[in-house]
Amino acid sequence: MNVSSANVTVVLMYRDSFTKAVTKNVIVVVLGISINYINTGLIHTFRKHQIFYMNPRYILFIHLVVNDMIQVTLTIMLFIISYILYKINVSVCCTFILIALFATENTPLNLACMAVECYIAICLPLRHVQICTVKRTLLLIGLIWATSMLSVLPDLFITLATEQLDFFQTRVFCLRETAFRNPHILKKRDITYIVYLVIVWLVIFYTYFNIMFTAKTASTDAKKARNTILLHGLQVMLCMATYAEPQLKEALLQWFPKNYTDSLFATYIIIQVLPRSISPIIYGIRDKTFRMYLKRYLVCKMSPK
Repeated sequence: MNVSSANVTVVLMYRDSFTKAVTKNVIVVVLGISINYINTGLIHTFRKHQIFYMNPRYILFIHLVVNDMIQVTLTIMLFIISYILYKINVSVCCTFILIALFATENTPLNLACMAVECYIAICLPLRHVQICTVKRTLLLIGLIWATSMLSVLPDLFITLATEQLDFFQTRVFCLRETAFRNPHILKKRDITYIVYLVIVWLVIFYTYFNIMFTAKTASTDAKKARNTILLHGLQVMLCMATYAEPQLKEALLQWFPKNYTDSLFATYIIIQVLPRSISPIIYGIRDKTFRMYLKRYLVCKMSPK
């Protein structure tokens, strides 16, 4: 029995009690609604003011927020489905997993691009306007999606080529490993994650240390940018934990087989939900301009007509 099969078997063997299941689902739904509510406010603020959608920095940020909303919504749906239906049709599961993977893999790439934008703004201020234009930012977002598609779509193509058509009519406990179960996909996933990890961390370190050296003799903006890069690094570290998730699940299965569902729940909160709560803090609260306009939006919404 391989690791993914063992994971599913243990989850079905040691299902939560009704009270525990309801508690977990309520926690997940409340967290998801809270994150999406804040992110909706950020998107509304972005759309209403030209100062934001003409600025490459905020365009990249709002793209990150949209990805977070997609990822949070889909993973919560799959979490709830795993308790209510247990198993769903393979075709439906593949669709959910593919969209969630696009959003998940976009996030570290987007964070790396935001770090580069901060680096250009602080270390190459005279060239920032020429390099970081709205058109180039939109092309960069297209490149992020193209990169994620090149990483994710082969999973679908390999599965279509190797699985019988009957497989897509069956029902499975919806995980990436059960929807795309070919062993070559697992090897490709591990290699892709390592490449992503190396590239993104090289970008984060390079931009951080260059900004740090600039911040020693420069303005408060440079020091603030350095702190922003640090937060990006924390966010990337949490997002990159997704890349170590298969190994972590295998270890948890061996260490705590009877408490495996509780371990999976803690892993889900830490790896899938927590990183998506950091984006509003970085720009929605720390950024002075965005905070000012967001505060106006919240005050206007709360005050009576």
